[in-house]
Amino acid sequence: MRNFFTTYKNPVTVMLVIIIMGGMFAYSKMQTSLFPEITFPKIKIIADAGQQPVKKMMITVTRELENAVKKVPDLQMIRSTTSRGSCEISAFMDWNANIDISVQRIESRINEIRNILPPDIQISVERMNPSILPITGYSLESKTRSPIDMKLLAMYTIKPFLSQVEGVSEIRVIGGKSKEYWVVLNVQKMSTLGITPDNINTALSQTNFVKSNGYLSDYRLLYLTVTDAVVSSREQLQNIVISNNGKRIVLLKDIADVQIQEAKEYIKINANGHEGILLAVIKQPNANLVDISDKMDAKLKDLQKIIPKDVTIVPFYEQANFVKDSVKSVTDSLWIGLALAIFVAIIFLRSFKASSVILVTIPIILCLTLICLYALGQTFNIMTLGAIAAAIGLIIDDAIVVVEQIHRTHEEHPEEPTTALIQKAIKYLLPAMVGSSLSTIVIFVPFLLMSGVAGAYFKVMTNTMIITLVCSFLVTWLVLPVIYLLFTRNASVNTLHHNKKLKPHAIKPQRWVGFFIRRPYLSFMIIAALAFSIYYIFPKLETGFLPEMDEGSIVLDYNSPPGTSLEETDRMLREVEKILVKVPEVEAYSRRTGTQMGFFITEPNRGDYLIQLKNKRNKTTEEVISDIRKQIESTQPALRIDFGQVIGDMLGDLMTSVQPIEVKIFGNDQAKLQDLSKQVAALVSKVEGTADVFDGIVIAGPSINIEPDNSTLAQYGITPANLQYQLQTSLEGNIAGSVYDKEQFSNLRLVYPGSKTLSVNDINKTMVFLPNGKLKPIGQLAKVQINPGDAEIQRENVQSMGVVSARLEGKDLGSVIRDIQKSVSNHIILPEGYAIVYGGEYAEQQQSFKELLMILVAASLLVFGVILFLFRHFRIAFIILLIALLGISGSYLGLYLTHTPLNVGSYTGLIMIVGIIGENAIFTFLQFRESWRVSRNVDEAIIYSISTRLRPKLMTALGAIIALMPIALGIGTGAQLHQPLAIAVIGGFIIAMPLLLIVLPSLIRLLFKNKMPEL
Repeated sequence: MRNFFTTYKNPVTVMLVIIIMGGMFAYSKMQTSLFPEITFPKIKIIADAGQQPVKKMMITVTRELENAVKKVPDLQMIRSTTSRGSCEISAFMDWNANIDISVQRIESRINEIRNILPPDIQISVERMNPSILPITGYSLESKTRSPIDMKLLAMYTIKPFLSQVEGVSEIRVIGGKSKEYWVVLNVQKMSTLGITPDNINTALSQTNFVKSNGYLSDYRLLYLTVTDAVVSSREQLQNIVISNNGKRIVLLKDIADVQIQEAKEYIKINANGHEGILLAVIKQPNANLVDISDKMDAKLKDLQKIIPKDVTIVPFYEQANFVKDSVKSVTDSLWIGLALAIFVAIIFLRSFKASSVILVTIPIILCLTLICLYALGQTFNIMTLGAIAAAIGLIIDDAIVVVEQIHRTHEEHPEEPTTALIQKAIKYLLPAMVGSSLSTIVIFVPFLLMSGVAGAYFKVMTNTMIITLVCSFLVTWLVLPVIYLLFTRNASVNTLHHNKKLKPHAIKPQRWVGFFIRRPYLSFMIIAALAFSIYYIFPKLETGFLPEMDEGSIVLDYNSPPGTSLEETDRMLREVEKILVKVPEVEAYSRRTGTQMGFFITEPNRGDYLIQLKNKRNKTTEEVISDIRKQIESTQPALRIDFGQVIGDMLGDLMTSVQPIEVKIFGNDQAKLQDLSKQVAALVSKVEGTADVFDGIVIAGPSINIEPDNSTLAQYGITPANLQYQLQTSLEGNIAGSVYDKEQFSNLRLVYPGSKTLSVNDINKTMVFLPNGKLKPIGQLAKVQINPGDAEIQRENVQSMGVVSARLEGKDLGSVIRDIQKSVSNHIILPEGYAIVYGGEYAEQQQSFKELLMILVAASLLVFGVILFLFRHFRIAFIILLIALLGISGSYLGLYLTHTPLNVGSYTGLIMIVGIIGENAIFTFLQFRESWRVSRNVDEAIIYSISTRLRPKLMTALGAIIALMPIALGIGTGAQLHQPLAIAVIGGFIIAMPLLLIVLPSLIRLLFKNKMPEL
């Protein structure tokens, strides 16, 4: 490396410019999103088989589908929910499986058993990922237009227009009413004329069509002949011939009233208290969320010019705002921390040039990092930016160590030229730089062992940290010295000596070091105290799973009592909305009844609210949730409610459970499972810190069962299928075709008069047409029974279970689960063959903590290996590892004092502190070894090494702490995600100071006091 920096000064300078330009290019091209694009290994299968009873549905559909899906490779777990006429199956695949291929395999297995499933069953298979949920929501309202007109406008004008935006996968229209032509049959006239519903259905099917008759060739031209019998207006429909017996022609208008009506839909949509239509924007998987949002805003301005003036379209949810705020918050924290750290460097070095070199070096490291991230296809998201912000302390550490060494070499040798001094400083530091950089890089390698959703997200963060630290090492080793030369006017002389006429500056010995190293019992007392603090604090720490964020948006899921009509549910929810409009923190809300965000089975008594809070508010989202929960529970006790935040709820949908607390009771008897679920739910609701407790028992609404009397039906010449058809005509109506109207097809529905007002008592009196046109009440042809609702059946890995779930309120996950486990074990006696398993976030947490402990052990061994290879001394490697592990006590103390839970984020901070302390210890021992070879006195060498490393240690520690402080304080949107990590690292840095300045030198003295240095 002789004269490397002077020889290659110009090429490195050009490379420096290229890195800056490349970083700016990567910055302009990288996409922005909230989280990295992660493929979740969850596939959902929804089967709809009409209105079959729950038990029959389980036998004929759910069990067959489960057995088929179980044969698919890479399947980890299968869960199912069977309801009346439908079932929902979630297949959880291995994280390394190809989900697209798994979807195809599941569809293939389902197709193999199609012949044994009910013939009219509808099956949907969907891979679950964040892109299935809306990124933006708009409400469409008008005071003058009908719901039919509004839906037509939304479907055929607004949806195609907004779909033109690049990156949009779908514009989902929710609500409004579809147009239908209702043929309201006059039963008495039909009976008099001997016409049955079958006659009408046949006549309609034989007239409303377009068919080709073939080609006609005539004088060099080929004509296509077409018979066009399409009905395209109400008048044409009324004049269709139903019967012609030679005496009289009967038209449809003679026996029925043709009306234009709204289609029967058991869905209600509400936006800010007004009925309307919701438009949900779904993005393509790899599209830029922020870019789509900006383009959508511009497109909306153009849309306002073409839609009617009385129609308003306003946003009620924009995820991009939260993403922008989160990214900006993390970025601001990064730059504020960097500026404060530079300020610390200026104070300690008292050299504008040295501080300027650090100030220039850091952006170059960041530019090189951005180039690497862009090349690897990463995006600007809260994990990558958080990783860079968390690594800023380590980046500053690298730069400060090199600049400080160069600056110190100048002070010690003022007579030598700058070029020679830089070469000398880098040559001296290089072994320690390699070892220290490796010790911080290798701690992130074991994160490859982490699985699950935590592994998917935090591996992105740790990989970004590895890239950032490698870039930091390369830039500080090769580029920083060149930057120092560029800031030096005349590198052939020592600028400090030339300008200040300084004499050689000797290191001032720190006498307090001698006091501690000659009293090793003080160090052992510190070790014992820190070890005891780990033992004492660890069990008392709050624990969680993933760090939580304050999103400023709320999802409120609700269920009215089983069987509640849509109108009654709507009435109850109107009362809820009176509460919402009085909450000062609420900015806007939307409500779906009979449907939900996402991919679910939804009954008419279920739905959800999406509540957007104001940006400027005095309460956190959790505090607002608590206030709303109390008011709803006191005024609408019949409603079962469940609160969450949008992104947290989305992650829950993509994992095994939305709720953090999930108690699963396995057994065979449904009645016993329900009884146990009620008992467990009662116990959970009494545990402090729980909210929205649900026993998992979902009752499908009551049903009316009609059992045909086959012998009586045969006597009158009616089949059960014909009876069902006529009964459906009396109630829901039957689709008998469609009418081509204004470039769309509208359903043609046959109904009996009074179908909207039919009561339970009227079922027996409903008239049925006999083949001769006469009428008979259904009570004489079939048995009518009213059945109470059946409970949904839940299964996991083909075993029945009851699921009790709850959310947290005011306490951490670990302590609440411990209280629940204690209460359940004391009060619940399980019959033989039954078992209780704790799932939800707790199961994910336990799995992640096991893996993180393994990662901590592996990272510690890798740091030990790096030190062993660097110094080839087993005992010193052990001492440095011991010091590094004791630094964890500072992280525990920081978490304990700030009431921050030990979760995946803070656990990552614990692992980081091991590498950070190991890195600093390497520099200390290198300095000691070099000084010992010169002085041949252990005490003098230790005092000199600590005195020499004191300034850089204080600079790096203070610089790193101050750089992480904005994140640790949780300032800004989304900052809470990395707050636990920052607190853990800051706590470790604080305890690292006495460990590195007192304990490490004492242990080194004990190890080497009776030895001679190796030359």
